[in-house]
Amino acid sequence: MKKLFFLFLFLNLFFSQLNAQIHLSVAPLPDSRQLAWHDMEYYFFAHFGPNTFTDKEWGLGNETEDVFNPTALNCDQWCKTAKAAGAAGIIITAKHHDGFCLWPSKFSTHTVRESKWQNGKGDVLKELSAACKANGLKFGVYISPWDRNHPKYGTSEYNDVFVGMMKEIFENYGPIWELWWDGANGEGPNGKKQVYDWNRFIKTVRSLSPGTVVFSDIGPDIRWAGNENGFAGKTNWNLLDTAGFKAGIGAPSTDTLNAGNVYGKNWIPAECDVSIRSGWFYHAYEDSTVKSPEKLFDLYLKSVGRGADLLLNVPPDRNGIINKKDSLALIGFKKLRDENFNKDLVKQAIVENKSRTNKTADHKTALSKMIIWKEPVAVNCLVLKENIAEGQRIKNIDIILSIHGIELKKLNVTTVGHKRIISFPTEKVTEISVVVNAAKAKPMLSSVEAYHIAENLIEK
Repeated sequence: MKKLFFLFLFLNLFFSQLNAQIHLSVAPLPDSRQLAWHDMEYYFFAHFGPNTFTDKEWGLGNETEDVFNPTALNCDQWCKTAKAAGAAGIIITAKHHDGFCLWPSKFSTHTVRESKWQNGKGDVLKELSAACKANGLKFGVYISPWDRNHPKYGTSEYNDVFVGMMKEIFENYGPIWELWWDGANGEGPNGKKQVYDWNRFIKTVRSLSPGTVVFSDIGPDIRWAGNENGFAGKTNWNLLDTAGFKAGIGAPSTDTLNAGNVYGKNWIPAECDVSIRSGWFYHAYEDSTVKSPEKLFDLYLKSVGRGADLLLNVPPDRNGIINKKDSLALIGFKKLRDENFNKDLVKQAIVENKSRTNKTADHKTALSKMIIWKEPVAVNCLVLKENIAEGQRIKNIDIILSIHGIELKKLNVTTVGHKRIISFPTEKVTEISVVVNAAKAKPMLSSVEAYHIAENLIEK
């Protein structure tokens, strides 16, 4: 009887340790806010402010308030453009580095209230927040901690000012789905730099709006992808180690931000920011630099198609509307996505996602999925999705394209995450095998889709 008791105790301890190891192998997990953020995939950035009227990218903070005068401001037009382009929300630069506030903040004298626009009664955040609600879009806010105008910048009192500004935004214009912090930290009007109280800033947001996801170089919820060119790493982990790092110059290397950490302690996925133009604010002389629908599609493949979200900057012009050139490119981009991802060839297969399990070299349970067609089909794009609610597990996959059992091509990819889009020169196939070579734990590949997209859209 004692032997049975000790055997039971041993087995109980063994399986408890095993379960703990399995749990550790897939942790951390995204929370509900982050899962919803992943599903959004693509949304607008709107850089707008005095720089729009001075043709600067970084204002000096000494610009007269009257320079801001968008006499035909139409936030509803922004939102209708975003909806027509398939974007899920808009993040507005409520305060850029110049310190000018697009709302009448009581913590500053450099705001729309001091401008001649609408006789000082205007409020861009109020108009955009209402327009987003009316059009079913999410509303987000960028607010730069750097302030080249505020006299208290560079003193401990400025952190009180910044917290006060955030409280105004959340209390008067919410709900706010994403808050965007720029890590820039330059000198203020007194020649001093600010020591940002990031812990206090985070606690403020959490207390005011627990449902808001917060972006900075290192999160806490969303991270920068390490470049402003709109692409994530071909290997892109949603995980990041943040101990010892801080936003701005204290952030991890751009390579680390681009790829994440395979065994990172925190779920902090990448967001890819890029402008539809060569600059971030609207400048008429850059009208010829608007990215083509094909270029935007390529950016989509390199951001959303690598498990990240795409934050596409579409800056309103001096009238306060989105320029026609930008709108046409965006509608063309939406058309390309609709036309090329409208026919999942897997639905025509005679065997869909036939699965089997095996053991990988690193002793984790792996997965193979096979798709079979009766007659050859032309394929040049696959879309893989992982069940990230259970963690990011897949480390390496082979994709084998065959015709009547004869291998034509083998492709290798690393991470999958929320969505992985792989494009390649067209092959006529009757079988596609997706073989997980390595995973942290039992892989959870939730779907495989196959498409034949236009040849000129294959990832460059």
